[in-house]
Amino acid sequence: MATSSEVEVDATPTGGGKADTGKWGVREWGLLVSVCAAFFLDALDNIMVGIAVPPIQADLGMSTESVQWVVSSYVLGFGGFLLLGGRMADLLGRRRMFLMGVAVFAVGSLVGGLTSEGLVVIIARFVMGIGAAFTAPAGLSIIITNFREGPQRNRAVGIYTACGAVGYSTGVIVGGALTEISWRWTFLLPVVVAVVAFAGAVVLVPRDARREAGGGTFDVTGAVSITAAMLLFVFSIVEAPNAGWTSARTLGTLAAAIVLLVLFVAVERRAAQPLLRLGLLRNRALVGASLVAAAILGTYMSFQFIGGLYLQSLRGWSPMEMALAFLPIGLLIMTIAPRAGKLIARFGLHWMIFAGFVAYTASYLLFLRIDETSSYLWVILPSIVLIGIAFPFSFPAANVQATNGVDESEQGLAAGVLQTGYQVGAAIVLAVVTATMAADGHGGESSATLSGYHSGLYVVTAVSALTMVLTLVAAVRATRRRRAEAARTGS
Repeated sequence: MATSSEVEVDATPTGGGKADTGKWGVREWGLLVSVCAAFFLDALDNIMVGIAVPPIQADLGMSTESVQWVVSSYVLGFGGFLLLGGRMADLLGRRRMFLMGVAVFAVGSLVGGLTSEGLVVIIARFVMGIGAAFTAPAGLSIIITNFREGPQRNRAVGIYTACGAVGYSTGVIVGGALTEISWRWTFLLPVVVAVVAFAGAVVLVPRDARREAGGGTFDVTGAVSITAAMLLFVFSIVEAPNAGWTSARTLGTLAAAIVLLVLFVAVERRAAQPLLRLGLLRNRALVGASLVAAAILGTYMSFQFIGGLYLQSLRGWSPMEMALAFLPIGLLIMTIAPRAGKLIARFGLHWMIFAGFVAYTASYLLFLRIDETSSYLWVILPSIVLIGIAFPFSFPAANVQATNGVDESEQGLAAGVLQTGYQVGAAIVLAVVTATMAADGHGGESSATLSGYHSGLYVVTAVSALTMVLTLVAAVRATRRRRAEAARTGS
């Protein structure tokens, strides 16, 4: 668990030159909008392309096995390069890496929208994932290092969360509308957004300080070993439901990932300037936040996956109808997330995360009531509303907890560790849910399909409930520590 200094939201600023008043000027808002645009783009694209998969398969003549890599290759590139992207932001400059990531993302998206080869689409999505792996940690660390710890940073992270929510919520609607025209527009529209984000960042994001840009040597061996380990690990998890969890391919790639991870640890212990300072992993606040992040995105993406199949495949809803059904999630996040800073200051990081998982767990439990004729208003909407409350409670608090108390020179790396938690958690939980659904959903009858959905929801609910209990323990311990410290100091 984190020490009291790691969870205090009104901590002393870690550096000068940050926004430290209640009002932000053009510089603060401009910086925030530029970084949030990239986060919005990542979320928007991920959802849009998922909707476009069927027409991509039909237009390019791809098999079911190959077309799933249109989605999976992005996860592979994103998850595989996150730690490298985070550390490069610290060593080579956050602004520089942010701009590079946006540019790489734009090029990959443009190629994917213009090609007529399925393999090229898959490669383009992998490249886009690499671009996102550089923008995500660099973007979050730009916010963290330009807004002081406390209410200002909490507010900035809350707005950052809201922008991601807009991307996720509108991505379904925009993706459905663009797919009606052509699936290619789900690749070409992000190019326009990326160009705008790039131009805004060039003008509005402050240049990297001299000590940030080129401030150390680069650990090539560590970079190669950890990136290869993450690529193999994510690949094995994504492919496990198809290849089999105990197949030679799955076990072999997992074993290779472990060997590379051991090699990475050995290299980092001896490196003069390691890619990942192993002592950073002793920061319990960061590790705890990363595990929470894994549970947040793992359960939510699985819920969305099951909900989408239930509404479209079983109930026969159109993609646009499904998009409108999930829209309240985004609207609630947009409403609550900008106020997350005040909520964190009042209730504390741990209690906010716990409250979020109470809402997540209640949502998944309520969604277990679905049947072949469930009412949207009385059965589905309550789960949607609770998700919309849970996300802005938990997501900003986890981001703040992960980066509070971390030295500025390692903010990019800390953000990379946190983002790795999100992506790996999504890959693992969704893979387990998919395998569980497949094992219990055999047969063409709707009752068998519904049984598979329920089985997947049991896994989602169990992960959420376990995290809820663990976060309650963390919140109680943090409260006791603060009270004990207050008693010692007489405050």
